[in-house]
Order: sequence, then structure tokens, then C-alpha cells
Amino acid sequence: MVSGRPRILAVDDAPDTQMVLAECLGSDEFCVEVTGSATTARREFLRRRPDAVILDIGLPDASGLDLFDELRTLEPAIPVVFITASESSTLAIEAIRRGAIDFLVKPLDLPVLRRLIGQAIRYRTATEGPTRLAASPSQTTELLVGRSPAMQAVYKSIGRVVNEDVPVLLLGETGTGKELAARAIHQFGPRATRPFLAVNCAAIPESLLESELFGYERGAFTGADRSRPGRFEMCSGGTLLLDEIGELPLHLQAKLLRVLQEKQVNRIGGGASIPIDARIIAATNRNLLDAVDKGAFRADLYYRLHVYPIEIPPLRERREDIPLLVESLLERQRSAAGGSAPRVTAEAMRILRDYSWPGNVRELGAVLQRAALDAAGGVIGVEHLPACLRERPRSFPASTTSVLANLIESRLKLKRPNLYAATMAELERELIRSVLDRTAGNQSAAAAILGITRSSLRFKIRTLGIDVTQFQPQPDTKPESRPPRQLPPIP
Repeated sequence: MVSGRPRILAVDDAPDTQMVLAECLGSDEFCVEVTGSATTARREFLRRRPDAVILDIGLPDASGLDLFDELRTLEPAIPVVFITASESSTLAIEAIRRGAIDFLVKPLDLPVLRRLIGQAIRYRTATEGPTRLAASPSQTTELLVGRSPAMQAVYKSIGRVVNEDVPVLLLGETGTGKELAARAIHQFGPRATRPFLAVNCAAIPESLLESELFGYERGAFTGADRSRPGRFEMCSGGTLLLDEIGELPLHLQAKLLRVLQEKQVNRIGGGASIPIDARIIAATNRNLLDAVDKGAFRADLYYRLHVYPIEIPPLRERREDIPLLVESLLERQRSAAGGSAPRVTAEAMRILRDYSWPGNVRELGAVLQRAALDAAGGVIGVEHLPACLRERPRSFPASTTSVLANLIESRLKLKRPNLYAATMAELERELIRSVLDRTAGNQSAAAAILGITRSSLRFKIRTLGIDVTQFQPQPDTKPESRPPRQLPPIP
């Protein structure tokens, strides 16, 4: 962005919307150019090189999604906010999947639109030029991976909160990627050039945790031969992740609450209050409301932390992301160790997709690391997977009992489990995935087995976020020796 007001290109064919956008955004803050077609938008984009784009999905001469791809080809970092008169979740998910900042449904919430555009420009400024945090291998690879609707909701939540200095509470089972979500909030926000520190409240002995968090003065206790700042001071201006916050002892919960309220910290053995400016993100795999009811967690601290909760879904609830995760994890391991990333056979990939993954992404990464070491030929096959995966029944990707039990367990940890709707959606997803797996992705055959029309099946595939490409027949490492696929009988 050059000096002066940021330039906004607004593309919408409705005259009323054009007038509203021009009046809402055209001020001392922004310089707005409004156009009504994809043709003029391309010309104005090349001529003006805007700092952000507002783009209607339905244009008279092109799809807004297609125009988005063209603009991103010309300027990969350009922030785009979609606006649409449609409430279709499919369009919204697709827009975010392609890299849009967000989407708004008409009639527009103008204050939200102004905030989104301002954030988008600040994000771009923070990640370009000399103020950008220098990239390292850990930063470039530690990204959340997934295209499922559940993960798209996570991305949108992160996008909404990155520039808002409010506490965030990350909820989810162990191994789902809560720390990666915290790092994404930090890296995409205005504190990206400042420190990011993580403290695992369950891993540090209680006797040391207080001094680790709040610091101490010289002579505060035996062995304190010098003063030492705590984590709150060390990440001033940055972000502090309090992982496993549910394990924090009660007496430290009271002290943490005081720090959150007053933005000041008192070192152990010190009298002066030290101002701190650290963004607080907390994470837990526990149901904190249950802990509050049992007296193990302070209610006032819970509500102080629970300003903006984000739930990270378990891997079994986003199985369509597994092939993408496998590729990403293997590439990450290759980058760390050198050489080329191994490939995964179609049958091995099906087994990976069908496993329930109680350890979530962390368990998947460990399995792939071992399999890559055993696969000397650079191809991970079924024989390289652990026995607990290989020996599972192959009639269905996962038993109904297992899916139901795992889903109930995970949903009951939430404040509002919404158990009925979540259970029915998950069981329907598993049923359709099972039949598609048996028919090698043939949707006509699958619809006949299910007793529904093909159009109904396509609608369910879209709304349930099922990746049908994973059911297409794939050649093995030696196609000439692979026997024809035999479909098992339908019970």
C-alpha cells in the first residue's frame, strides 16, 4: 500500500448497493471505486491496484468466485470480502476455502463491513514489508489444515477475532491442534512481530508454576539469587497461550483473574505492580463448566476467559480432511529430514480415513512418521500401518456404535452439546461414506442402495461436506498386478 488513503474496489451490479458502499466507505479513511461488472472490475483492478476488494458473488457477466481467482492470480495477497444475496452455506464455504477474508449476506451490516475491510488492510500491512515477522520452518509449516465445513468455521472464527484484543478460549480434545489455532491468531493479528509464548499448566509442577507465570524478586525464596520476570512480562506486546488451563490450581486462578482484570502483575516477593500488555489465549480439553460445578474452577475466571470460545473439531468429525492432512504431515516430515515425501497407496489411505483417531492429528502424525521410516521404497502401504489400524473390520469405515459413542463423548464436553442434530448428521455422513466406499464413488449406484434420488444424494454430499474424490478408484504402486476391485455384498 502506498502512502495515503487505502484504495477499495467494490464490485456489485445493484445500483442501490453501489450507492451504499460508496457512501459507507468513501470517507477520509478509504478511497472507494465502485463498478458493476467483472469486465470493468478487471480493468480498474489493473489500473488502480487496490488494497482490498469487495466482491459480489453474482455478477452479470461472470461468477464472483471466478473473478476472485483471476484477481488472486494478479495479486495473490489481495484481501477480498464477498457480499451476496444468497444464504447458501455452500457458497460461503467455497468463498472462504478459496481464501476470502469473509462474506456478508445482504442487507449489509455496514459497521461490520467497515471493520472487516480495515482489518484486511491491516493484516496485509502486518505481513508485508519490513515489519513482517521473519519466517522460519516452524512458522511456515505450523498451519491448520483442512477444507471441511468444521474447519472452515474455525478459520472464520479465527479471522473474526485476530484483530480484537479479547480473551479467546480454545476448546477441543488432546491433539486436535489448539496450539496451532493460537499461533494462527497471533501470526495473523497485529501482535505478529512480538513474542508468542505457550505455558502448559499441566506439565509444570505446582510449586514452580506461580514463579513461571508471574516471576519473582531476588530473595523471594531459597535459591532466588536474582530477579526473574514471568511469562506475562516476557511476552509483553505479544501473545500468551495458557494451555490446559483447567489444570491451574485454585489459588493461582485467583491471581490470574486479578491479572486479567487489572492488566498488572506482581512478582513473588515484590511489592510494585508491573503493567503488562499480553494477549491471553487459553486452551483446554476439559469441560470447564463441569469443573465450575464441582468447585475445581472459578466461575468468575471461566466467564472472563470465555469471551470468545472456538471449538477445534476432533479428527473423526472431519474425515474428509485426512488425505490433505496426510499430505501436509508427510511433507512437513520430509522438510525436516530431507529427501522426498513418501506416497500412500489407495488402500492404506482408506484405512487411515476409516480409523477413529482418538489421539487426533497428533496420533496421525506419529503413525505417519513411523510408517515413513518403515517404507524404504518411498511408498506407504497397508503393511506399514500399525496393527490396530490394519485389523479393523472393513465392512464399514467405522461402526455405528463407535461413531455414536465417540460423538456423544465429544459433544457432552461443550456448553451446548446440540447432541441430537450433531449425532444424526454424523450418522448420516458415515452411512453415505460407507455406501460410496462400497460403490467406488458411483453416485447412481449409491443412491439406488440408499433408496433416494441421485439429486438428493448430491445435496446431502454437499451439505454434509463429504469429499467424493476419496472414493474414486486409484492405481496402486503396481497397477498391472492389482486385482479388479470386488464389491462386498450389501447386508
